[in-house]
Amino acid sequence: MKTLVTPDTPAQKKSLVETNGVNPVPDDERRGSPRGLFAIWFAWNISILGISYGIYVFSLGLSVPQAIIAGTIGYLVSSAFVGILAVGGPRTGLPTLTQTRFAFGFVGNRVPAFFAYLSNMGWKITIITLASTTGANLFSKLWPAVFANSDGSSSTFTIVLWFVLVLAVTMTVSVLGHELIMKVEVWISWVTGLMTVIFLALIIPHIDWARLGDAPAGGPLAIVGGTIMAMTLVGIGFLNYGGDFARYLPRKTPAAGVIGWTISGLSVPTVILLVVGVLLAGSAPKLGEAAAADPISALTDLLPLWFFIPFSIVIVISLVSAAITGIYSSGLALLAIGVPLRRSTTTAINALIIAAGAFYLLFISTSFLATFQSFLSLIAVMMGTTGGIQMIDFIRQRRLGWNTDMAKPFGSGGRNGRWTALVSLGVGTVVGLGLVTSADPNFAYVTGFFLTDEAKGGVFGASNVGVVIAMAVGAGLYALLTFGVKLDPKPDYSRVPAEQSEPQAVEQ
Repeated sequence: MKTLVTPDTPAQKKSLVETNGVNPVPDDERRGSPRGLFAIWFAWNISILGISYGIYVFSLGLSVPQAIIAGTIGYLVSSAFVGILAVGGPRTGLPTLTQTRFAFGFVGNRVPAFFAYLSNMGWKITIITLASTTGANLFSKLWPAVFANSDGSSSTFTIVLWFVLVLAVTMTVSVLGHELIMKVEVWISWVTGLMTVIFLALIIPHIDWARLGDAPAGGPLAIVGGTIMAMTLVGIGFLNYGGDFARYLPRKTPAAGVIGWTISGLSVPTVILLVVGVLLAGSAPKLGEAAAADPISALTDLLPLWFFIPFSIVIVISLVSAAITGIYSSGLALLAIGVPLRRSTTTAINALIIAAGAFYLLFISTSFLATFQSFLSLIAVMMGTTGGIQMIDFIRQRRLGWNTDMAKPFGSGGRNGRWTALVSLGVGTVVGLGLVTSADPNFAYVTGFFLTDEAKGGVFGASNVGVVIAMAVGAGLYALLTFGVKLDPKPDYSRVPAEQSEPQAVEQ
């Protein structure tokens, strides 16, 4: 008889295409050590885009030292959040957006999972769009008669050609799954790391060291704003991915190793690139304006042609690398929402959504930076609040032995919905959206409704402190309801025969 592998059941035999979906990874498929997480996060973040992030943090009105300090703190703190949430992967074998069922319930979890899916898609749209425009820029410089407009810019045909190519490669590797991704990311880490070192050697001479003190220092709120922007650029956007790649590690993998290697993989490349970006922007103010319109072209235009060609190819590879891991997780997000399809099918669905989003970013948005920053602030409010609630719920999950039955429906060990988590998410999200602002007019309709016009245009609005406030409000309210008021129902096995109701606990 042919065995049917469904999204919530483990694979029965080895296959080239990964068949684990939102089920706990079986013990006999666990492998590796936390050291392997470094390559995943390093490959994802060793990108020229990290230099642009430094330029963006500096553009908030900070001095060079302030921007470096604020950005570094933001990266380290938010990376630590990702590392903490990643610990749930080996303890349960579940992807992060399935483990959130413990807090939100089997059905209630569809709310944060849907927002996480939107976050994932937004990042992939941005990354794939940048990869496409980078490839198109390369072609337009090498063969302008065929691939460039009369003014030297990439033609629409060239951009679309590269978009189709990038999307096809990304989707293919994402569908094949975890084991191939882990192997590919290791090689990409080495190649992109080496090329980035050469890039830095060529780009650092462009820094005008004598002008680094020209930018005046910003106030305390501006420093907070730089820290929060750094958090949204790196860590907070990854909160819903943490356990997706760690869940294949053995159950008893030390938490310190998971957290440490996740933090280092995320922060080592981003902090180095942040410093370079800040130094460049501090010595050449016009570079910041150019990076706001096209962050990669603004930097690659500084390179000699002999290195511009191979480095452009590496940029595309590194961006595709980031897209692969993200689209893999977005397929898991759809399964966590409850879409009754295989992971390979849900991954393919994402192609259509990415195409629509890329069209907006390429042909409708008038400023890459405005749209990018607006997206970051909106999604960081939702993802930060969800992550805060999940980190508080880890205390409860550990007390209950990381019982994976809590990810099941009501009566099978879990709950269909837990209003304490859902109310906390709702309150935190509303508060956060009301306290952040948007530079993109199409996003502005749903933000800043708690701020006066003066506050929107001031430092408070620009700093988007509402992201951290939302996270604190959501986590604090959930902690109060769960541990203060003690609204913490135990696993429910009312629909399971007594002899089958043993909890699936993990040894501590």
